[in-house]
Amino acid sequence: MNLFSPIKIGNYHLKNRIFMAPMTRCRSSEGNVPNDMMAHYYAQRASAGLIITEATQISTRGIGYPHTPGIHTSEQVEGWKKVTKAVHDEGGKIFLQLWHVGRISHPAFHNGELPVAPSAIKPAGKIYTPEGMKEFVTPHALTADEIKSIVHDYVKGAINAIEAGFDGVEIHGANGYLIDQFLRDGTNQREDAYGGSIENRGRFLFEIIEGICDAIGSDKTGVRLAPSGTFNDMKDSDPQSHFTYVCEKLNSYNLAYLHIIDALEGDIRHGANVVDLSVLRKAYKGVLITNGGYTQERGHATIQNGLADAVAFGSLFLANPDLIERFAENAPLNTPNPDTFYTQGEEGYVDYPTL
Repeated sequence: MNLFSPIKIGNYHLKNRIFMAPMTRCRSSEGNVPNDMMAHYYAQRASAGLIITEATQISTRGIGYPHTPGIHTSEQVEGWKKVTKAVHDEGGKIFLQLWHVGRISHPAFHNGELPVAPSAIKPAGKIYTPEGMKEFVTPHALTADEIKSIVHDYVKGAINAIEAGFDGVEIHGANGYLIDQFLRDGTNQREDAYGGSIENRGRFLFEIIEGICDAIGSDKTGVRLAPSGTFNDMKDSDPQSHFTYVCEKLNSYNLAYLHIIDALEGDIRHGANVVDLSVLRKAYKGVLITNGGYTQERGHATIQNGLADAVAFGSLFLANPDLIERFAENAPLNTPNPDTFYTQGEEGYVDYPTL
């Protein structure tokens, strides 16, 4: 068994285990609407076993970056229909990643209103806004009623995704965004039912999972976590115990998959408390996807060793729309150009050459 072996996730039989990781690309149109260029981009990469889209806002309050797509208006749903049709016409499968940035935002995105978070803790650093680079601000700590409303937004986003033609959704619980902010004790200092113990800190995630599974089916629902992540000023006192609990509890939902971001070099440089993939593999019994700077060789080895069932590739897929063919032929790979990762044009987006 290796990257080229077929795999079943949910009720889908996928042609390989080389998945396209979610990557923010900032190419959506006015109103955060997906467009024809995005449809072309994803269709170019439809030979992936599964495409997971860029992170996609479930509401206007979930926005933290310019030109990123949403899934909360009818115009956005119609825009995504072009994307899913283009991918399906090429024989691909595609899940939408559901996103709320929480405190990783700025009042410039919200008509002067504060970003929201589990607790009023300001992240370190700056953020790019429509008004240029700005210091992060201290967010508004969500009330219990506001939390329930956001859970509803996630469920509605999942329903909208299915209406838009997606094969399923991935709940973005990684990289220091809202769900991750609830899970970590470095960002969640609440004293109610959503704070304190890991059971309480996980409540927000599990309410979202339960709502989405009820609405669209567990077989169409995946979750992404980053237990070792330090991005967006994240830390946790005991990530191994905390995320082992989360992974074990996920077993009861019969999800399509769990997607783990393995510790990255940047996390380690920033003092990550690294949780070994083998610990999470032991805890989670379902389909496990891993991601984080993998090469083809490391991907094969990870699957052969039983540490994961599939590998999601990010920047390699960004620069190589025909990554599967290149891997199969051991062909040279295009080099990603970071200068065009977040620009708005076709350069560095749909113009990377194929073999």
